[in-house]
Amino acid sequence: MTALQPSLSFNQWLVGARQRAHQPARQPRQALRVAGQVVGSVAAGVLSQISLQSLWDKRYQLSNREHSGVPVWSLELAPEALSEATPGAITDALNTLAAALRDANLCGPWRNEQLAVTNLQGDVVGTVERGAVRVLGITTCAVHLVGLAPDGRMWVQKRSLNKPNDPGLWDTLMGGMVSATDSLPQALARETWEEAGLHVGALADVAHGGHVLFSRPSSEGGGAGYMVERIDWFSAVVPEGMAPVNQDGEVDEFALLPLADVRAQVAQGLFTLEAGLVIAGFLGL
Repeated sequence: MTALQPSLSFNQWLVGARQRAHQPARQPRQALRVAGQVVGSVAAGVLSQISLQSLWDKRYQLSNREHSGVPVWSLELAPEALSEATPGAITDALNTLAAALRDANLCGPWRNEQLAVTNLQGDVVGTVERGAVRVLGITTCAVHLVGLAPDGRMWVQKRSLNKPNDPGLWDTLMGGMVSATDSLPQALARETWEEAGLHVGALADVAHGGHVLFSRPSSEGGGAGYMVERIDWFSAVVPEGMAPVNQDGEVDEFALLPLADVRAQVAQGLFTLEAGLVIAGFLGL
């Protein structure tokens, strides 16, 4: 992220940040249907670059044809395999497609982590490798925790320089993905421990504060990715004498800052866009 001018006020930053959070794709995208369910979108031409052998081996057929007058990509079981379709067919099909994208260097960082996949109605219909979600335009869910000291200062973390996204920028006390096996409370508890070494049950005044939505281009797949994400954020008070300690190696340091300093540093572009908008929500803006 390019740092903004230090003189920019938080409210001025917020106007631009909300615009950056919702941006059209850099290139035309087509809906992605799997077993008849629309689950995401792909940049035109990206799927033409992958080898179809692994799909054929699993007896899947990938096609680009019109549906309701609009070109879409469809991934379906071959006719001879339809009788063998199982409830896990969408998961297997999407992970087979994800592996083909990885083999063609058209995937994000491979995490060996499954994220839930939903249809247009919001129903979970399968799961897929996290590294493929942006290229496939699949909606993801994340969770953030705004952590406060009893005196009102805010705990923030500096992201590791080894992070694939926004390395070295400041973030909320915790921010992480909701995996396919997590409920929102489970993701909150797991990520709070992994990133900050804190047990949610030991925090005070834990409350769901709201959510932030994103839809904007991403760098995965050589710039062919598209981020569609909902971030649910919580707030809590870290009791006196308790301090965060990173457990997973993804945080370089923590700091305890007055809210005025947090606002100023967000406006300077020192925080991730996601964190800045979560903080704005916490501040009631």
